[in-house]
Amino acid sequence: MSLSYEVRGSGPGLLLAHGAGGSIAANFPFLDELAAERTVVAPDYPGSGATPRAEQPLELDRLVDDVVATADAAGVGTFAVLGYSMGTAVAVRAATKYPDRVTSLVLTAGLARPDQHLHLTIDLWEQLLDDRDALARFLLLNCFGPEALNALDDVDEALRTTADGVPPGVGDHLALLRTIDTRADLPRISVPTLVVATTQDTLVPPHHSRELARAIPGARLVEVESGHLIGAQAPDAWLAAVQGFLR
Repeated sequence: MSLSYEVRGSGPGLLLAHGAGGSIAANFPFLDELAAERTVVAPDYPGSGATPRAEQPLELDRLVDDVVATADAAGVGTFAVLGYSMGTAVAVRAATKYPDRVTSLVLTAGLARPDQHLHLTIDLWEQLLDDRDALARFLLLNCFGPEALNALDDVDEALRTTADGVPPGVGDHLALLRTIDTRADLPRISVPTLVVATTQDTLVPPHHSRELARAIPGARLVEVESGHLIGAQAPDAWLAAVQGFLR
């Protein structure tokens, strides 16, 4: 299906892939900074941003095709891919499915497949979708590291903002997340790859990122002291790692 997307900047292409239950606006707070050096193509998955929910279950290959199609529509032939959380699987599959178009990868707070810990987390996440107050508490607990959570000035406001920001397609995203397994793709990646691990992450713990880095030939691993929502907790460190690598 056609995805809503935004294009900013000029120069080499950079395609963004956001996380499950997220959006471009929620996951990437530095579009203007990225666009100062690159043509940034930023699509929202079905049920996020301005993209309507899909009429059928999401599948990774089809989502990858739809994300790459936004680069086509923007006139961007080749591109790096910056994937966050579930978006790292989109980025990895794009690199193996479109090897003549993907020039490099940045994989942040990601995973190759859900393990038992993440399956149980998804179970609880899905069960809370009809209780937005409880869901907001679950997300704050799992998306922020302890220091960042304790530093919040107004927890009630953070809870309200979190509850209001849950996209309509989150259930579809979680169903897709359950099925993801890119382990066979990882040894086939031949482009420069940076893996960014979030060391305080309790949603997608950092061992997932370390697994990605070990399995991708020549991948570089950097670790950032942050919970899962690195764009809110440590955006400057994340941006510096991304820009330094892409340059």
